[in-house]
Amino acid sequence: MSDEARPPRTAVVIPAAGRGVRLGPGAPKALRALNGTPMLVHAVRAMAASRAVRLVVVVAPADGVAEVKHLLDDHALPERTDYLVVAGGDTRQESVRLGLKAVPDDLDIVLVHDAARPLVPVDTVDAVIEAVRDGAVAVVPALPVADTVKEVEPATEPGGPEQVVATPVRARLRAVQTPQGFDRATLVDAHATVALAGEGATDDAGMVEKLGAPVVVVPGHEEAFKVTRPLDLVLAEAVLARRRANDGF
Repeated sequence: MSDEARPPRTAVVIPAAGRGVRLGPGAPKALRALNGTPMLVHAVRAMAASRAVRLVVVVAPADGVAEVKHLLDDHALPERTDYLVVAGGDTRQESVRLGLKAVPDDLDIVLVHDAARPLVPVDTVDAVIEAVRDGAVAVVPALPVADTVKEVEPATEPGGPEQVVATPVRARLRAVQTPQGFDRATLVDAHATVALAGEGATDDAGMVEKLGAPVVVVPGHEEAFKVTRPLDLVLAEAVLARRRANDGF
């Protein structure tokens, strides 16, 4: 196979060091079972389904590295995909940075994916990778917003009334998903620069935005939703049941 015909060599960083308190007490969110298999395993398999992905770096709680490695050892992944488990930090931003440090220098495309998005289709993963390969330095999958969104002045007390200050134009809004894809050097620069400045962002694309670099959007998918609350687990189980029935998943 010629170099031009080879798929791009891509790494994925999956921060999975959070506790997921909104799902209630019990195991960390990434280790909650979905159809009998931990969500993290579903998420790793979703990334490994792309033929472009050569390495998945899972960033685990500092006291759970051995447990997560044992978990992944027990679940089959495609032979072409390697994985590493490294210790995370106190914040998602720090965990992604630590995961980036583990990515070999010869992998120029890096995806960052939420462990709590276990059902993202491979076509979405490939679309993000292809956009980076075509020259974008930062790419996010996203969906149009169905609901009208209001900007409010936060309440002074929890549960108190909040005054609306603006109504953004819905046609210009997108609900962002993962995996988010990056030119590796740009993402490393964003983490170094934003961290040095003491700034933060709610996602990695936001950090790239703070550099003044362009971020582009590709179509997301309704099944790439984030499992955050107990009802989301029910929906995820329903999606898996439909896949088994229709696709033999």
